Amino acid sequence: MRCARGIASLRRVEHPSSDPKPTRRERSPRRNLYFESRYRKLRRGLPQTIFWCPTCKGDRRRREGCEPCQGFGKLTKESVQELIGRRMLPAFGARTGRFHGAGREDIDVLMLGKGRPFVFEVVGARNPNVDLEALRKEIEQRAEGAIELAPFVPVRKDRVAYWKQTNFEKVYRAEVALLAEPASLDAAVAFEGKVTQRTPQRVAHRRADLDREREVKVLSVERIGDLRLGLRMQCQHGTYVKEFVSGDEGRTTPSLASLLGVEARCDLLDVEEILTPLSTFADGV
Repeated sequence: MRCARGIASLRRVEHPSSDPKPTRRERSPRRNLYFESRYRKLRRGLPQTIFWCPTCKGDRRRREGCEPCQGFGKLTKESVQELIGRRMLPAFGARTGRFHGAGREDIDVLMLGKGRPFVFEVVGARNPNVDLEALRKEIEQRAEGAIELAPFVPVRKDRVAYWKQTNFEKVYRAEVALLAEPASLDAAVAFEGKVTQRTPQRVAHRRADLDREREVKVLSVERIGDLRLGLRMQCQHGTYVKEFVSGDEGRTTPSLASLLGVEARCDLLDVEEILTPLSTFADGV
């Protein structure tokens, strides 16, 4: 009996399974991957990143019965980050992603032109072999016209710091409503210089109350209807454009309103272009 058991045991050793189950160490290692692109935002009401409810912060327990978000945990259904992440993370076998944008526009502002640069960080990717162009097209298709993306380019982690730390001028276009007819547009059309802006009232609850100087150049002002103007302007990074239009009750000087001599309000605002040097893009575009 002992001899038979010994032979059976020997056979099991001599003939191992041809397809052993991979251990954890043998599986593909997880790693963080970084992909640079640019997005054009073509729908208003879409934030750049997840718009968590400021009351419950999206916490599963605290959001139950939360009135501001009605238990949803967020104040908007989706964001640029989520439209990209919902397709990108499963493709790479990851659960978490981080969106690193080169600045951000307000939720009600379109991002046009070549788009805003960003780096999407895939955290703990298990599958690095993904067709990036097919993924980009799928994201755009599922977004149903809300965003458009430039081709994804694999980059190093230091590209995140580059876009976060480098500031660029921007070109804006706005539709402006006037309370009365201005005597002349000349002073507004000719304006180019420094603007002093005290922290706007709309963001004073979350930002330090400071005076900031910014360079502003009006590119064009034209009448587009009764008591309505079309405005194009080039601004230094960090300019509060809506407040430059209205004056924010004297907190921004000079303002379009003061140059025109009538009250003015910014009804629509778009980022027409971010003036980045061509050589700054990883894809050379």
